[in-house]
Amino acid sequence: MIMSRCCVLVFLIFTGVSLQAQVNKPIQFKEESYDFGNVIEEDGPVIHEFVFTNSGHKPVQILSVKPSCGCTTPGWSKEPIIPGKTGIIKASFDPKGRPGFFNKSLTVTTDYDNQPIVLQIKGTVTSRSKASSSELKAALGNVRLRSLSFNLGKVYRKDEFVTREFEILNAGNKPITFTERVNAPAYIRVQVEPSTLAPNGKGMIKLAYNGLQKNQYGFQSDNIVLHSDDELEPEKSFTVYATLEDYFEELKPEELAKAPMLRPGSSSVDFGSLRQNQPVSRELQLFNYGKSPLEIRALVGNCSCLHAVAEKQALKAGESTIVTITFNPQDRKGTQNKSITVYSNDPRNPVQRITITGVVN
Repeated sequence: MIMSRCCVLVFLIFTGVSLQAQVNKPIQFKEESYDFGNVIEEDGPVIHEFVFTNSGHKPVQILSVKPSCGCTTPGWSKEPIIPGKTGIIKASFDPKGRPGFFNKSLTVTTDYDNQPIVLQIKGTVTSRSKASSSELKAALGNVRLRSLSFNLGKVYRKDEFVTREFEILNAGNKPITFTERVNAPAYIRVQVEPSTLAPNGKGMIKLAYNGLQKNQYGFQSDNIVLHSDDELEPEKSFTVYATLEDYFEELKPEELAKAPMLRPGSSSVDFGSLRQNQPVSRELQLFNYGKSPLEIRALVGNCSCLHAVAEKQALKAGESTIVTITFNPQDRKGTQNKSITVYSNDPRNPVQRITITGVVN
């Protein structure tokens, strides 16, 4: 009996130490992936700053940032970041001579341990003046575009319409006029300029998207239909993609010190060996290490096979909650790599991803 109690005590101590080590990861990024959406080649390089916070108990220094491509130029905070303070990793992408979709990475190494952190930037390079029928290969009747879908990239949940432009070409031998009739949800506005395209004439489809009116989180997909007098295909259907998340004003250091702070008990959940069509559930703990109430605003899986629910959506300072994650293998086979994204009011890291792994036999 004494030996059994000792084993249990040792197990609990080990589990607590392991959990604490997972929770107290020294660098917490506000985001680890950024989508530029459409990048105009003629406008030159685009820049994004990845902001991170030292949530550990000792200073942390960035030793190196290695890009996967010479087109990506990194920069970073060179001085050690003391606990509670923030630093940046700056990614600059040069679109010159690189048309089409891009997905690049930055591998970050710190002096804390030998586990690198991988950041990603992506988007689609377009041209304002060099479009030709050979470049605009996606066809809808006599109209040519770069794609039959429009990716708006990141859109904040703010009560305003964010506009993106997409090039369009009339490849026919007659003018094409777009009517004012558009089938689209209220949070998407569409306008074709000019409304009449001459043969071989160019124009722009302007999409305006209101993230707050959509009232969702994460990756979203919608359908819109434009109406025209194109003889081959008057109705033109497109898919609109957007990734929605909350917008946070930049806070002063004293405000950050009082802010909520979300920390998951682990950054990954291993479901182990699974059988087809037999759902399995696992639990994950979420902590509020901040000094003000934390809101768990959404738990979004990147697959219909995942469902997550938290016991509590509001956590006081120092409180925690259990998230139950259910994975349904359905008709899947082999190794599975999925994710659950947690959206909260933590201003430092409002978007945090939990990796889900398993093997379906």
